[in-house]
Amino acid sequence: MRERKSRQPTRVVAAVVERDGRYLLTRRLVGTHLGGYWEFPGGKCREEEDLEACLRREIREELDVEIEVGPKILSASHSYPDRVVELHFYACAFQGPARAVLGQEMLWARREDLADLRVPPADRELVEKLTKG
Repeated sequence: MRERKSRQPTRVVAAVVERDGRYLLTRRLVGTHLGGYWEFPGGKCREEEDLEACLRREIREELDVEIEVGPKILSASHSYPDRVVELHFYACAFQGPARAVLGQEMLWARREDLADLRVPPADRELVEKLTKG
């Protein structure tokens, strides 16, 4: 009998950037996992990469801007049919203007509109936390 390997979670980081009462979200590209969903920008960590270093790298690659990483807001995990993600959300501030360099859409959403957006299941706990004040 073969032993089943347990799935190792994929570590993911995301930036929660608030400006004038609005939060920045980006839309996942069609053809990718959860394509078309709105999410807080960030991405997968490399094997030995520190969470904050990963977040700085991902935001630089996706939005061409440096960020100041603040406190962790929430950690959550979610099991998708093909993967398990361990998601870490940090309060962040941009150190300049952001621009979408991968062709993704950007949206500054009001707190009260977050619950109406189609977000990945792994992001729902954060959206609930932000919309409850």
